[in-house]
Amino acid sequence: MSRQTNGFPSLKFGRVLVWTLYAVVLLTVPLIFTSSLSQTMLSQMGIAIIVCLSYNILLGQGGMLSFGHAVYSGMGAFLAIHTLNLVTGGLPLPVSLIPIVGGLASMAVAILLGWVTTKKAATPFAMITMGIGELVWAMSLMFPEFFGGEGGVSGNRVTGSSILGITYGPQIQLYYLIAIYTFVCTALMFAFTGTPLGRMLNAVRDNPERVEFVGYDTQKVRYFSFIVAAFFAGISGGLAALNFEIVTSEVVSGYRSGAYLLFTFLGGSTFFFGPIIGAILMVLAFVLLSEFTKAWLLYLGFVFLFMVMYAPGGVASLFMMNLRLAAGGYLRKLWVSYLALAFTAGVALIGVGAMIEMVYHLQLNSALGPELTFLGATLDSKGVNSWFGSVFVMLTGLGLFELCRRQFAREWGLIQDSIEQEIKQRKAP
Repeated sequence: MSRQTNGFPSLKFGRVLVWTLYAVVLLTVPLIFTSSLSQTMLSQMGIAIIVCLSYNILLGQGGMLSFGHAVYSGMGAFLAIHTLNLVTGGLPLPVSLIPIVGGLASMAVAILLGWVTTKKAATPFAMITMGIGELVWAMSLMFPEFFGGEGGVSGNRVTGSSILGITYGPQIQLYYLIAIYTFVCTALMFAFTGTPLGRMLNAVRDNPERVEFVGYDTQKVRYFSFIVAAFFAGISGGLAALNFEIVTSEVVSGYRSGAYLLFTFLGGSTFFFGPIIGAILMVLAFVLLSEFTKAWLLYLGFVFLFMVMYAPGGVASLFMMNLRLAAGGYLRKLWVSYLALAFTAGVALIGVGAMIEMVYHLQLNSALGPELTFLGATLDSKGVNSWFGSVFVMLTGLGLFELCRRQFAREWGLIQDSIEQEIKQRKAP
């Protein structure tokens, strides 16, 4: 009893410290990165954090693989942009509350569609969400009165009465509004994990038969959790509508739903903070990586394949795994192996990247000549030497990576054995 009592204050202090640091980062990061591009990216990261966390309510907490989550973030965005136009027309509603309108609208859509969606779990649930997603995306092109057709619906966030001189015209003002919503929504979704509904959702994920045996309706648990996830997704859609001041049919597409799935998985769906990492990676990929190469989606596919093969728990699982090793003093035994893995993987990636860029150059930029620049080196996309060198670099990197991986696996096994021995010694009288 005394051990539990002594541990509780430290656990509570740790949580307070983490949330304080989270708030400090949200407040200070735009003061460090002051360019307009940085503030725009930070705003998009805040929006992405909310929607990825809402998606993880389904995927991570409930084990529900959804291919249509963009329906709810997108519908929230459309209702928010229409509300913004009503405010421009004289509706007495503060612009800062429009994201809540988007959340309530998405909640209403989830109440309407969620009962059918959650009737089944596992693969049938995924197929139903995919069907509903395609249905809504098709409707977005069939009903231009609401969805705006191919041009979408635009608005002006600098409207209505300003509060304390805040007009949301400057990007920094809008960022802090998004930061407030991000922090509050993150806290609320974290609180949801500790509610009876959140706990029961975990049980439905792990063993639905036992949940039904003790008297709970698994569909109702999935249904109400689905509504909660849709509400937060709608808030993110409302914030996106204010940020971009235009909403198109792309926001309800399967492509957008796939992005939520991909980056939530890459971040780590088994940990609460995993989708936050995934959201940051998503914005970096969409904004920065897409500027460096036209083959950025192909690179993302390779990253996803690599993570599935070697780190299925996502970036968050890698972080937590090494954090435990660092706490036990074992990480210093692996840093050389980590450097070797990173170096050899980088060599292999350079070879693969060179071939990809040459293929894309031949397909898309052949009129500019056969030569291209990759990482400061000039390559001839029609030359044998460039192709042979790229293949050689790739195979060399892959071979060295496999050797380093096997050595790392041996060292990892020895460390795990040492940890098990320490645990046995502590348990021994």
